Amino acid sequence: MIAQPAKIAVPEDVQAAIRTLIRWSGDDPDREGLVDTPARVARAWKEYCSGYGDDPAHHLSRVFEEVGGYDEIVLLKDIPFQSHCEHHMAPIIGKAHIAYLPRNHVVGISKLARVLNAFARRLQVQERLTAEVADCIWDNLKPHGVAVVIEASHACMTARGVRTAGVGMVTSRMMGVFRDDERSRKEVLALMHS
Repeated sequence: MIAQPAKIAVPEDVQAAIRTLIRWSGDDPDREGLVDTPARVARAWKEYCSGYGDDPAHHLSRVFEEVGGYDEIVLLKDIPFQSHCEHHMAPIIGKAHIAYLPRNHVVGISKLARVLNAFARRLQVQERLTAEVADCIWDNLKPHGVAVVIEASHACMTARGVRTAGVGMVTSRMMGVFRDDERSRKEVLALMHS
């Protein structure tokens, strides 16, 4: 039998706030299907926002210098992520492409996804998320270049407001050689979209 993780205790004031929102939305928080909803929602939001307790730079602290002379682009493509818009707390669902041109060392590739998720699991705007991921890699790995491209759908636009489904937003941040050298920029963008 697999052990289940212990449930997080949810303070009563948090549950009361969620009950108030349910009532304000037009439903009865005391009906059978909603009785346990306030605690469930609170635990879900604790998980959605777990990035506040995660130091993204920590994931880049262990590097490998024995790379057999490798000195070309390292790219992790199509990394799925979920975040929440800080304006409406609605889901942002997308994928990221993260590349860097190493100087003297590389990092385990899963660490790039961990950096993305540490920032994504906070209330966000996509532009800042893109910049935070790129800046963290730049500051901690000290590579020749960093390129981050994020493509996402925002429920604050697709499920409410203008309600335009199928729309995606693309943001990018280029640093070092990917910003300064047009050939390097074209190469990394071609690899990301191949």
